[in-house]
Amino acid sequence: MLAGLVVMLMLVPVVLLIGGYFLGKKNSEPGSWVLLEGWRKELSEQRQQIAEATHNATENINVLSRRLARLQAHVIRLDALGSRLTEIAELDQGEFDFSSQPAVGGPPGHIVDQRVAELPEFIKSLNRLAGQLDDRAQQLDLLETMLMNHGLQDEVMPAGRPVNNGWTSSYFGLRTDPFTGRKEHHKGVDFAGKMGSDIVSVAAGVVTWAGKRYGYGNLVEINHGNGYATRYGHAQKVLVNVGEKVKKGQLVALMGSTGRSTGPHVHFEVWHEGKVVDPMQYIRTAKQ
Repeated sequence: MLAGLVVMLMLVPVVLLIGGYFLGKKNSEPGSWVLLEGWRKELSEQRQQIAEATHNATENINVLSRRLARLQAHVIRLDALGSRLTEIAELDQGEFDFSSQPAVGGPPGHIVDQRVAELPEFIKSLNRLAGQLDDRAQQLDLLETMLMNHGLQDEVMPAGRPVNNGWTSSYFGLRTDPFTGRKEHHKGVDFAGKMGSDIVSVAAGVVTWAGKRYGYGNLVEINHGNGYATRYGHAQKVLVNVGEKVKKGQLVALMGSTGRSTGPHVHFEVWHEGKVVDPMQYIRTAKQ
């Protein structure tokens, strides 16, 4: 019995050692919790990839949205510009209606490809459309500038009479001076009328003189650009100031008889490139 007890006591550490070995080996093998952790990690990576893809798609959509917004702004601008050009050029409003789409049509054609356009092809088409719109905008801007310059040219070119009511009392050129009785060169054309009647500018420009001047009495001088200037003398009252912009046909003074004058009239002069010229050629221009 004593020997058996000694053997059992000796076997207990061995059994515990062997049991611990096998238990540790079993616990070291992968279990369900290891697989679960792997799945969680994989799911996290997939979620991150989906988030990145969603972010990229959102950025692309935002870029396309901004691009489309710019194109829509271009279209609105072109429509407004086209309508303005139609008004300036006095074109047929029905023929050039920029508020509606252009009329198109035709028989049905052969369908080349039924597939929906892929995104790269769509972007290429978008870029081509943007380039076409930019090109059209530049052309319309140039056309508008040309039309506006043409209109401004008509406005600043002296043409017409400086009075709405009155008659020609003296022409440009050689005449007998009413004060001395001698022959002299008359530098303008005189228009007689009622005291206080309107004196108007024959072209758009900027007032460079507005007040008394020797020989002219009360004088208005207007610079029209392109080397042109006009003078309106003997006014009863000047209605504009130096530096003021005036339009064609604008009232600038009232007819009077100030300065070297024998009665109510306006002495009208036209200057070009620093030289006085016959105003009649510009007066007749308005009648043509």
